Amino acid sequence: MDTLACFTALLTNSSSTTAASCARTPPPGTRAANLLGSRHALDAVTRHVQLLDRIQQNAAGRARGELLIIGARTAEFLGWLNQDLGDFDQALFWSDRAMEWAQEAGDDVMAAYVLFRKSNQATARRDAQKAISLARAAQRAAGATLRIRALAAQQEAQGHTLTGNQRFAQAKFDEAHELAAEPDDSHADDALDLAYCTPTYIEMQRANCLLELGDPRTAVDLFEAELQILPSIYRNDQGVYLSRLARAYAVSGEPEQAAAAADRALSIAIDTESARAMSELSAAGKALHQWRAVPEVATFTGRLTLMSGGSPLDRR
Repeated sequence: MDTLACFTALLTNSSSTTAASCARTPPPGTRAANLLGSRHALDAVTRHVQLLDRIQQNAAGRARGELLIIGARTAEFLGWLNQDLGDFDQALFWSDRAMEWAQEAGDDVMAAYVLFRKSNQATARRDAQKAISLARAAQRAAGATLRIRALAAQQEAQGHTLTGNQRFAQAKFDEAHELAAEPDDSHADDALDLAYCTPTYIEMQRANCLLELGDPRTAVDLFEAELQILPSIYRNDQGVYLSRLARAYAVSGEPEQAAAAADRALSIAIDTESARAMSELSAAGKALHQWRAVPEVATFTGRLTLMSGGSPLDRR
């Protein structure tokens, strides 16, 4: 059942079968965002949430509650799309709206997930203490499932990385890996599409933190191993991970390998328009500055300059 059909059905049929079917309906554009980039889903999801907001204002009873549940999930997804595209004001706005609707609907699982997402936003803005406290709130939330706890634990690890506390970071990554590997038969978070929360996802985040903590060689090995088994549907994320791999190679003193990874990442970023990937590529470009005369580096830099309107190698 598509989401618009759900809206109509919920307003005319309050059966539990209809509610359950709608609860399993993913937000529109999920697959397109993963494969092609957030830009391809943004307009459709924005219109979808705006329509939902208008409909739920005139709904009551069970129908309103179910519409709020769908709305919270879709608003959270819209927050993520905006974050991926670099619009943090809109990302925070829609995450706050998702939390409001989840709490109004009594959806504890969604509320726990939004706490994790808000921790992720704090990490992206390098606000370590907020990232840690929100991640801890998500882990102790009433609705936290195994996968949400895993996501929140690795997010806490990223917060500890920002403070330079490697021991705490590694401990939380180990905890997150164990949680992500543990089978969860409760199905409590099925509507959130948390299939991405796997040991591979956790180790990708660990690799990035190892790079931040000054161990680029181990980060390279981990990125390379996990990229081999990353499902192809996560092409948008692949661009981000390849960008980070490129920086890890550059910091390790391997410019040719860095340029090769960066060039692959740039090809993906051109298609997906991901601000996350472009930011990581800019960091990789700066790390490659001392090897700007290497032919592979010069080729990558030329392509990146065309995309970004100026060479990152010129901005030190």
